Amino acid sequence: MATTRTATTQWKGALLDGSGTVSLDTSGVGRFDVSWPSRAEQANGKTSPEELIAAAHSACFSMALSHGLAQAGTPPQTVETRADVTFQPGEGITGIVLSVRAQVPGLSAEEFRTAAENAKANCPVSKALAGTTITLDAELVG
Repeated sequence: MATTRTATTQWKGALLDGSGTVSLDTSGVGRFDVSWPSRAEQANGKTSPEELIAAAHSACFSMALSHGLAQAGTPPQTVETRADVTFQPGEGITGIVLSVRAQVPGLSAEEFRTAAENAKANCPVSKALAGTTITLDAELVG
């Protein structure tokens, strides 16, 4: 069964001096201020499309990795994923780095790396972002 998730942005003004608010409509969990300076300079308490992409990518990757590991008979105790999305004004998103640290009893570093690469290649957000370079740093901990 397909699902649709919805967010809405209300923007006022021109790009450089305007601002807006993003609301997470489906969940209703929040409204977040956005502006050009928060995107291209310092966040200053506001978010950006790239931060929202980073949130979506880190969550999707963690879920895909956890699922793949569990299907292989080695469910993780913990998975922590950081996504760094780089935005260059005038160029756009120039790259994404996924950094994952996980505790997975009974798994070798090589097996973990393979599982992480598979999750990177197959999580739906990675697939949606296939037009940008996505790199992976994966490490077993504990």
